[in-house]
Amino acid sequence: MEYAIGVDIGGTKVQFAVVNRQGEIVSRYLVPTEADKGAGQLMDKLLSGIDRMMNAAQQHGEVCGIGIGSAGQIDYQEGVVLYAGDTLPGWTGVPIKQLVSNRFGHKVYVDNDVNVIAFAEKRYGAGIGYSNFVCLALGTGIGGAVMESGRLLRGVFGGAGELGHVCVDVNGPRCSCGNNGCIELYASGSGIARIGREMQENGSALYSWKPQSREIIHAWLHNDEGAALVMTKVIRALGAAIAGYIHTFNPEAILIGGWVAEAGPRFFAELEQEVDVRTSSYMRKCCRIIPAGLGVDAGVIGAAALVWNHNDEGELIYVI
Repeated sequence: MEYAIGVDIGGTKVQFAVVNRQGEIVSRYLVPTEADKGAGQLMDKLLSGIDRMMNAAQQHGEVCGIGIGSAGQIDYQEGVVLYAGDTLPGWTGVPIKQLVSNRFGHKVYVDNDVNVIAFAEKRYGAGIGYSNFVCLALGTGIGGAVMESGRLLRGVFGGAGELGHVCVDVNGPRCSCGNNGCIELYASGSGIARIGREMQENGSALYSWKPQSREIIHAWLHNDEGAALVMTKVIRALGAAIAGYIHTFNPEAILIGGWVAEAGPRFFAELEQEVDVRTSSYMRKCCRIIPAGLGVDAGVIGAAALVWNHNDEGELIYVI
């Protein structure tokens, strides 16, 4: 059988997998990103992890190529990181495609991590049947991608869909992108932790939890009043951003993934209520807000799918 190696490079962890044409994972591996240790060690981890997956794949069949999704703004044609920001210090300018191709001699495809997730959802997950949708990944930061008429919206160099850097508060805190009040500062894991920490420092209520996003979400799901104050701010900001996406892109669906969205049904129910009151009625009626379907595996599955879905000219093949 034929397999592809899929890699998902995020700010917290790097995931590797051997994936078949049906989007099924037959082997996997995960390491911490440790971005603060620099780009050199991250590239070493990338090459070492791919080598490990190559060896694992040999037990199953032939490897046809390597697909990589990375955080940051990516030149998807050349496979170079154009800008990575604070998420991956030193990663800007790294020629991922060239370095990996030189090492392994396989065809290599590189794209933005959430573009890859959106492609996976379109092929195998919650995006099946939708030609127009917005994909949000709520993790340590917030990434976005847009499917327009069944194709990824690219922009000038491939940087379209930076939906985490849409402003929801012009007087809000400064973001690493240079703007103020970006949604990433409110509804990402780091944003939730920031809000919780500021509330504790202000001493406006009694808090039994540490100002860590997972702990805050857990407390909220168990009806902690202080955590509810945090999550009210989070959901209000995210609802405002999503209303903007609906008015901008007129999508059939908003797909929301990432570990923050794993808060579950209550998170989606309260978010829907917030979006309802902020969105033009007919545009809201035409758009569903749904969980992404592939969970934490979406990145590696989508990266591997890049291998199966490029033609001989290197163009991505879409299915509308």
